[in-house]
Amino acid sequence: MHMDATMPHAAEPRPSLNDRLAILASRLLPMSLLLLIMRFGIAAIFFLSGRTKVDGWFTISDSAYELFESEYALPLIPPHAAAIGATISEHVFPILLVLGLFTRYAALALLGMTLVIEIFVYPDAWPTHLSWTGLMLPLIALGGGRFSLDRAFRIG
Repeated sequence: MHMDATMPHAAEPRPSLNDRLAILASRLLPMSLLLLIMRFGIAAIFFLSGRTKVDGWFTISDSAYELFESEYALPLIPPHAAAIGATISEHVFPILLVLGLFTRYAALALLGMTLVIEIFVYPDAWPTHLSWTGLMLPLIALGGGRFSLDRAFRIG
């Protein structure tokens, strides 16, 4: 006997609660929204850190230079140069992330800073640095998403 249009079909199993929640979450939280949140989240962390190193609009503070001479001392990089480089990086790359411009490169640069901080400055802060990494790796892999200047300019 073969099935035709007049014969009733076997009832399809009802999706589980977990499946229904997954479907709802994927509709409410599209990847472009998640990437936007990741961009803003990691940008805020680094930008606010950069703001602690300056006086006024953008004068690197004496206390920032002192930090790089003592607590943030890095091998091979003079403290003065490290203070300037870190302060500029903590301002420029977060702005690029918020704009979604050169997203992959900005996230990669901040990941590099995170690795330097983890290895040479605060090795015991690995849980924090791992959470930052978790925000940056998808940006490096996927780019800025639909809500980015990368998409508008077809940068990738």
